[in-house]
Amino acid sequence: MSAIQPAAKPASKTAASSRKARIAPGDSGLAARLRREVEGDVLFDGFSRGRYSTDASIYQIEPLGVVVPRSEADVLRALDIAREEGVPVLPRGGGTSQCGQTVNEALVIDHSRFLNDVISVNPEERTAWVHPGITLDRLNKQLKGTGLFFPVDISTGSRATIGGMAGNNSCGSRSLRYGNMVHNVRAIEAVLADGTQALFGPIPGNLDGLEGNPRYLEIVQKMRALGLREADEIKARIPDILRKIGGYNIETIRPEGHNMASLLVGSEGTLGWFQRIQLDLQPIPPHKALGVCHFPTFRKAMEATQHIVKLGPTAVELVDRTMIDLARDIPAFRETVDKFVVGEPDALLLVEFAGEDRDEQLRGLARLVELMGDLGFPGAVVEAADPKFQSEIWEIRKQGLNIMMSMKGDGKPVSFIEDCAVPLEDLADYTERLTDIFTKYGTKGTWYAHASVGTLHVRPILNMKTEEGAKNMRAIAEEAFAMVREYKGCHSGEHGDGIVRSEFHEPMYGSRIVRAFEEVKDEFDSDGMMNPGKIVRAPKMDDRNLFRFKPGYAIQPLETALDWSEWGGISGAVEMCNNNGACRKADPGVMCPSFRATGEEKDVTRGRANSLRLALSGQLGPDALLSDEMYQTMDLCVGCKGCKRECPTGVDMAKMKIEFLHHYRQKHGLRLKDRLVAFLPRYAGIAAKLAPLMNLRDRIPGLPFLTEKLLGLSAKRSLPQWRSDAFRAPGLSTGPADGTAVVLFVDTFNRYFDVENARAAVRVLTSAGYRVHFAAPPEDRPLCCGRTFLAAGLVDEAKAESRRMLDALKPYIEAGVPVLGLEPSCLFTLRDEFRSMHPGAESDALAERAMLLEEFLAAEARAGRLKLELKPITASKALLHGHCHQKAFAAMPAVQQVLKLVPGLTVETIDSSCCGMAGAFGYEAEHYEVSMKMAEASLLPAIRKAEPGVILVADGTSCRHQIHDGASREAVHVVRVLEMALATE
Repeated sequence: MSAIQPAAKPASKTAASSRKARIAPGDSGLAARLRREVEGDVLFDGFSRGRYSTDASIYQIEPLGVVVPRSEADVLRALDIAREEGVPVLPRGGGTSQCGQTVNEALVIDHSRFLNDVISVNPEERTAWVHPGITLDRLNKQLKGTGLFFPVDISTGSRATIGGMAGNNSCGSRSLRYGNMVHNVRAIEAVLADGTQALFGPIPGNLDGLEGNPRYLEIVQKMRALGLREADEIKARIPDILRKIGGYNIETIRPEGHNMASLLVGSEGTLGWFQRIQLDLQPIPPHKALGVCHFPTFRKAMEATQHIVKLGPTAVELVDRTMIDLARDIPAFRETVDKFVVGEPDALLLVEFAGEDRDEQLRGLARLVELMGDLGFPGAVVEAADPKFQSEIWEIRKQGLNIMMSMKGDGKPVSFIEDCAVPLEDLADYTERLTDIFTKYGTKGTWYAHASVGTLHVRPILNMKTEEGAKNMRAIAEEAFAMVREYKGCHSGEHGDGIVRSEFHEPMYGSRIVRAFEEVKDEFDSDGMMNPGKIVRAPKMDDRNLFRFKPGYAIQPLETALDWSEWGGISGAVEMCNNNGACRKADPGVMCPSFRATGEEKDVTRGRANSLRLALSGQLGPDALLSDEMYQTMDLCVGCKGCKRECPTGVDMAKMKIEFLHHYRQKHGLRLKDRLVAFLPRYAGIAAKLAPLMNLRDRIPGLPFLTEKLLGLSAKRSLPQWRSDAFRAPGLSTGPADGTAVVLFVDTFNRYFDVENARAAVRVLTSAGYRVHFAAPPEDRPLCCGRTFLAAGLVDEAKAESRRMLDALKPYIEAGVPVLGLEPSCLFTLRDEFRSMHPGAESDALAERAMLLEEFLAAEARAGRLKLELKPITASKALLHGHCHQKAFAAMPAVQQVLKLVPGLTVETIDSSCCGMAGAFGYEAEHYEVSMKMAEASLLPAIRKAEPGVILVADGTSCRHQIHDGASREAVHVVRVLEMALATE
């Protein structure tokens, strides 16, 4: 497979250094040359460099620029240019590194957007060749049909790339059975800094007769000689434990034969570029059993681990008290935590058994229960045999890091000693002594992860904005690493070296081993071109000039329109993003639909949060916050609120966009299109009376084209049809006089466009015996939640509308009457943005009483109070698409429950992200293509596959419109389905 070429003559160090001195971040000459010679994207602007200046670590280093290659040829050309220009290069995947591996003053090459595919799979040999930018989850999804998977199951698999995993020598929860990346990478096609291309793979013991590129053969011979020369020192100084990934893997060089790919694994992009990677695959275990072991103290859990691993489990993972409590505070996890955590344990161990025989796995679980009883903990195991339940539990463990980072305030759990590895018999003593060190420096740690292999992720809580925080970090590191050496463990057991740990290799391994590491680096990369300063010749880990929060970091004063006190101000809210990259996932869920459509870092929640933080702190220039570049950064955020629920640190980008637009509009004003959409509730009553005239746009040829030119509304879209028979409430109330009172809030869209929904809601509620009230507005104009104003950034107008609604609903709220809505985006505005516009008891009380009609009916049904007689309908199956806000506020189960009230109706939910319409977003010509990409990701293909007799259900006005335009099918609101099923005429 390898295309082997002769090496180019290396540039001299002096020449390379002098050329590098002339090239600063954003260099226009380098950018121009790259744009001429590379087909991919070349990003040298300040915003792009800022977005790539961070990873999931505490560090921030501005790159020279970024290349997003479209092909291998693009990368080869970029490497040639970098070599000729004398600039360093940093290969990068998902940017999820926790130790600063993927930040540098270098030319960043981002593989994650285009070089992200499976090249070939050989099921018989159980191998696959992949490009470096493919994520673990995407790889395993494509392998599923073969019955094989790649077993290095890291928690960030939804966004971490295989190239990054190989560069880091990643491990995962099941390394106890499958080992680390170094045990699972068979070969690597790599390109070195001098241009050498070679296949790095297995090498026999006898090198005589070995053929290939002379440069590659020279490296092989020198590495073999190094291994022989340093064999005794390696044996004496490098710990013989599974979780040793610090430095270069020189311990894998053996006289009887070795694999040159193993030397590249864990090299953190410092030895060469990984062009293609060959992986060893494993059969997917068909059966798993999981036991959740509860312990009254943390130490007891640590002491038990060495006994549990003797049962032969696949994984033994720790979850501590802090993580349990934080997970309970995250809406997406609360229900699951309550299902598998009993009482108030101080620590949990998740123990998994996996294999071919289901009965054997269940016997393993039984042995675990017996062992726990023998250890003095009878009845302390929650058994999870159901695969769905297991998956829910593992998802919380996978999100452990992000859950820990959801702490609010300046003090955060900081990664720098979190993957130290010690022998299991020393684990309890090690953790206890480390806790004492934390106490010494006035802090505490959060614990989770791989108890099975003696690698516990522990993060002391420190304020890295202060000099004291940096000093304490170094002091804790030095004492912790000394203790690890005492236990003959390793200071780098999973997350790599980067900036955090590279400088500590000498005290850990000794000067002779470090000189050997430097020899490896110099042989592969004599000019220090590839990701310099990592593994060898590293900077100080506590150099605050390399931190995200550098000396002098400060947020510029900003008078906000919304209330951000929950986070200590908008800066605290923005800084909740720790760059973990969960928003880059492509697996089920809502977040982040625009990134799924474009694949660009600027269009992901992390990219927007970084841009806001850099702008608010003045790092992008004095006018960056209100610049057109910032507008473009925020433009494709559709306000889905997926990040509010799915981001474990709770980054609420939808709210941040409202705040940004508020300030941006004050400076730049409104376009006519924005004004028409924002003020729609104000003129809707008049427009409805002119419905025949207003609806001509889609009936007269040429008008769609004209409206696109004049208003920016796509000619490829039909527009919502105004109704002259707009909904009018039948008095202030209707229904049985003695019925339980509810208030029905009929929003602008269901009042003037989808009138049938409002009428169906009244009929369903009154048929169920409820007395339906309609809050009287202060004046004749109907109530409005202000959603259209918020979407345009007109917070003051939205506050005026919300004030009207609060006043009108006040007597009902004081009486405890539920407020029901039909349109998710409008109803959840009452639960969410109202509290930011009018913080206090009044909006809190409304938020507690406001719910979608289906949420109310589902709750009534669960309580046994719902008296709704329903009969079967023509359709026997409902295909349900959830509105983004229904998913963000965990309302989807209620929709499913209410649909299942219809006799004989089965419900299938489409696993989809945003439909792409998102209010007015999808109607705009500039957003049409992106809107359709979002819809085509999963929603529209599922709709097209649906049989004609299937009833399509979508509660969002925009969702129904997207289905109509994109698939020529009609979807209905859930209340229409209930109306169809009413037993009484």
